[in-house]
Amino acid sequence: MWLHRAMHAGFYVLLTASAARYVAYHGADLLVLGLALALGLGYPASVRWTRALPLVLAVWLVLVWLAPSFGWCAIPLFFQCLRQLRPRVALPIAAVLTAAVVLAQIRLAATFDPSLVLGPVGVAVLTAAVFFDRARLLHEAGVLEERQRLAREIHDTLAQGFSSINLLLSLGETGKAAEVARENLGEARRFVRDLSPIHGTLVDALHRLCPHVEVDGDPYALSVQTEVALLRAAQGAVANVAEHAGASRVAITLSYLGDAVTLDVVDDGRGFDPAAVKAADGRGYGLASIRGRITELGGTVSVESAPGEGTAVAVTVPTP
Repeated sequence: MWLHRAMHAGFYVLLTASAARYVAYHGADLLVLGLALALGLGYPASVRWTRALPLVLAVWLVLVWLAPSFGWCAIPLFFQCLRQLRPRVALPIAAVLTAAVVLAQIRLAATFDPSLVLGPVGVAVLTAAVFFDRARLLHEAGVLEERQRLAREIHDTLAQGFSSINLLLSLGETGKAAEVARENLGEARRFVRDLSPIHGTLVDALHRLCPHVEVDGDPYALSVQTEVALLRAAQGAVANVAEHAGASRVAITLSYLGDAVTLDVVDDGRGFDPAAVKAADGRGYGLASIRGRITELGGTVSVESAPGEGTAVAVTVPTP
């Protein structure tokens, strides 16, 4: 993430600035510069492995005692502690880092100044506040994303399943309607248990969804995410046909193109103006859900329709 990269870059900027300042005021002390070099070389290991973090912190504590200007590096090290350790461990360590900076500055200063204490403490508090607020925002974003995923899954399983049953019954396909009803019940149970939503192959699932399915090209293995997305796209398109189109025929074409797979759902219904569709009262949610799923896989969705001319929904997903 950008904040992590910024902190890592900031560490090396501060480390270089501290070394330059020390050399400018005190000359090239081999011990101090050697510790600074060890700190710079060890920092990536502390980012990658938590076990290396205590050693890097120990090197920094010695370094900041010898050369207080290296106290500037405390902020990215403090951030690393918060990121890698539990708060009950990270916060006491952060307090030690802050105290080390305060003591080093007091030892170096000719006279005591309250800012020598308040400055490092204030910076530490602000760093912790920024970190925990960001963690809270990320958690809330994750919760919202999961809610949207669950809403989409429920819509794509239960609502679209019932729409498919309604379409099959209107076409007189009572046997297939009963089969889809049983499958929809099973899908709902599998969804609750977070299992794969497809029985058999994708082609089999499409045949159970629609009476008219054509497969072009030789089928090859697809990822589970791709199969689920294509099936949900087909279910969403068929559900929209059942609810809005008044169609007498729906056809699905699944094409295996080698570097991509396409899914076309075409009906002879009343059609509509795609530019005028809005997700109001649940209408339009199906197309938005299809686009959301396919976009996540790097694919595209196009809708061709006009009043009185039927509708064609075309989905393309790359298959590396």
